[in-house]
Amino acid sequence: MLVIAFKPGHDGAVAAVGDGRLVMSLESEKDSFARFSTLTPVTLLELADHLGELPDVVAIGGWNSKVDAGRSALHVRGSFGAGYFGTDAVVARDSSFFGKPVRYFSSSHERSHIYGAIGMAPRGEHPLQAVLVWEGITGSFYLVDDRHRVVRTVPVLAQPGARFAALFGICDPTFTGGFVRLNDSGKLMALAAFGDPGSDDPEVAQVVERLLKLDNLFPVPKAEFRDSPLYDCGVESELAKTAAAVLTDRLFRVFADAAVKHLPEGIPLRISGGCGLNCDWNAAWRALGHFSEVFVPPCTNDSGSALGTAIDAYAAATGDPYIDWDVYGGLEFVRDTAPDPARWRHRPLDEDALAAEIARGTVVAWVQGRWEIGPRALGNRSLLAEPFRRETHDLLNDIKQREPYRPIAPCARVEDLGDAFQEDFEDPHMLYFRRVRDRRLKAVTHVDGSARVQTVSAQGNPAQHALLSAFARRTGTGVLCNTSLNFNGHGFINRMSHLVEYCESRGITHMVVGRDWYAAT
Repeated sequence: MLVIAFKPGHDGAVAAVGDGRLVMSLESEKDSFARFSTLTPVTLLELADHLGELPDVVAIGGWNSKVDAGRSALHVRGSFGAGYFGTDAVVARDSSFFGKPVRYFSSSHERSHIYGAIGMAPRGEHPLQAVLVWEGITGSFYLVDDRHRVVRTVPVLAQPGARFAALFGICDPTFTGGFVRLNDSGKLMALAAFGDPGSDDPEVAQVVERLLKLDNLFPVPKAEFRDSPLYDCGVESELAKTAAAVLTDRLFRVFADAAVKHLPEGIPLRISGGCGLNCDWNAAWRALGHFSEVFVPPCTNDSGSALGTAIDAYAAATGDPYIDWDVYGGLEFVRDTAPDPARWRHRPLDEDALAAEIARGTVVAWVQGRWEIGPRALGNRSLLAEPFRRETHDLLNDIKQREPYRPIAPCARVEDLGDAFQEDFEDPHMLYFRRVRDRRLKAVTHVDGSARVQTVSAQGNPAQHALLSAFARRTGTGVLCNTSLNFNGHGFINRMSHLVEYCESRGITHMVVGRDWYAAT
């Protein structure tokens, strides 16, 4: 059985699930399209080109025009969609797809998060499991029974992600109001590390409580905060950093208190929604001690919504939501041109020689296999660099044309975790913060002493692990800086012509594609 599913609105994507495994998940922003792109014909055509067969089930996630007001989006409603909300919101009927009889399926956007988190989690026999969906709109827990039915919903706080992003906009003089900017949450998460979550500043506390009590953040009512000292105070001001830390702590406490009060202790927790990309919160959920285990998929935000709908449709047809999947579920790199030999010298990849080059301070564009699903670069579309000098952190942010306060994440061999970091659990999808033990790792240590680590095993990513091992032989630690390979404001680079343009425009002198190593002459 082959299911294909579509996600309308921002973070548009298509996904295919066949016979219980992820075949492919393609986000419209990847291949250097604009971040948060809506579903495009190009994305569908790429999927069609690689599948080689028509589906048995065609599914589309529900959406809501009021949620995405004023933005270019496909708003699904009426007979074609199940809408944004509802744990029982499903449309199913017989239809056809380019002449082939198919089963048409649609379920709510809310369900795409619930069933995406369940279906990607480790398979197990659980009388009950909890799913937390916290994103721009929804903020609720769901209890799911052993037949994978939602048996209870625990609403906690609507629009948690919007409240988080809104604080950045209130402090930012360049933001005049309107729709929440989708990249502001990540920036506020970085700023929160600079502040004190235990601050008793009454003015900060007042703004945070006002944000928590607002009924609606669409659009952000920035003008209502004109009387506050945080209004246009500047995002790098001490006030903004303190407020970011306080709001981070308060939002988590609201949801954690609800979990302890309303959910059975000792059941597994699955997390979905854009707030699941907040590594501080993910680490706090693990530390809470209320749940037997915590699972966060690598595409926990809306980039995984198409896959969630595909899982929901597959479960409706088979009774089983669990799928086999690999995080490298995108497209292979496209060699649409060859680097100019007058400007780029080619040689076969030698990990030891490349490790020596990186140790000298060289930034390398690193491309392997299929791209990663979700927003995090996990060693297949990455910029890699040595982790020891603070100047490397600044250089990478300059190359990426982003704010200097943004942290640079490390990738680390599993063999080096205990020496480099205080916690040695595996996290191949870069979803949790941990404390840095090795004081040499200045480039990847955030201001609060934490790092968001991608852990790398020989089984999970052999090519990346081999390079890290070569670097360990030279420097004593298998840790590198790892940040996404993309033009600012666009998704991962996925073709040679774009890679060459990027490297030549950003001063990157070494690029590796598979076993091919190119060095600028």
